[in-house]
Amino acid sequence: MLTMHEINRSVEQALVEDCPTGDITVESTIPADAMGSARLVAREPGVLSGIEVFAAAFTLQDNRITISKTHDDGYRFSAGECLATVAGPVRGILTAERVALNFTQHMSGIATQTRRFVDAAHEACTKHGTKEPWIVDTRKTLPGLRQFEKYAVLCGGGHNHRFGLSDAVMVKDNHLAAMKEAGLDMPAALQAIRSKISHTTTIEVEVDSLAQIPLALQGGADTIMLDNFSLEDTQRGVELIAGRARVEASGNMTLERIPDVACTGVDIISVGALTHSVKAIDLGLDWD
Repeated sequence: MLTMHEINRSVEQALVEDCPTGDITVESTIPADAMGSARLVAREPGVLSGIEVFAAAFTLQDNRITISKTHDDGYRFSAGECLATVAGPVRGILTAERVALNFTQHMSGIATQTRRFVDAAHEACTKHGTKEPWIVDTRKTLPGLRQFEKYAVLCGGGHNHRFGLSDAVMVKDNHLAAMKEAGLDMPAALQAIRSKISHTTTIEVEVDSLAQIPLALQGGADTIMLDNFSLEDTQRGVELIAGRARVEASGNMTLERIPDVACTGVDIISVGALTHSVKAIDLGLDWD
């Protein structure tokens, strides 16, 4: 969960980056005692995320600025809706405006994209009467913004994969290649890993062929990721695993593919596109 400590730390850095020695535009054009108000308005429909980050940008710039939220994170808004109002010293509002919008537009873009994927999976599984998988993010995030981006995924109805490399064991193709060079086959390697980690730590293994699934099961994998499998092989993989491990589908997941993949019986679908190439939602600050 995104904490106020993390919000304040990152927003303070962003404000300093944008205005290291003062805002020469507002200082040369706006009277110091000028007061005003503005509204955060959606230019297009979407899902809100980052409203507390939006507020923090203004209050950290000038604690005399007040923010009134119209809606909370996770709200599905329409074009033209007011999402918050900002009131106080005009200089402070104008100086913090871009930082506030940058965070909220980006986070709302992620939440909106996530909601699309979640809805597509839900609708397909409801139609076909199959269990609904979790839509989860990946580590394909902007450096320094992972906490914000993963929080935005939650706002859109998705779930978080591991936060970082310290959270779980995830053995991918390059790990397997390195272990093979060391003379370890997959079952032996996974059993060696199990002997070195806490009982609370899970092991996930990425496989790129059906032939690797029995080896991952023999090694005791908790989750088996089917990487870039065809739809038919994904279904076959679910049948082979037969509930002995969680099944994750990954690789080139698009909105067009999600409905079919969701109905194969997998437990999880990981989608890098939730964060790595998302389009910001168009939000604007309109003066009253």
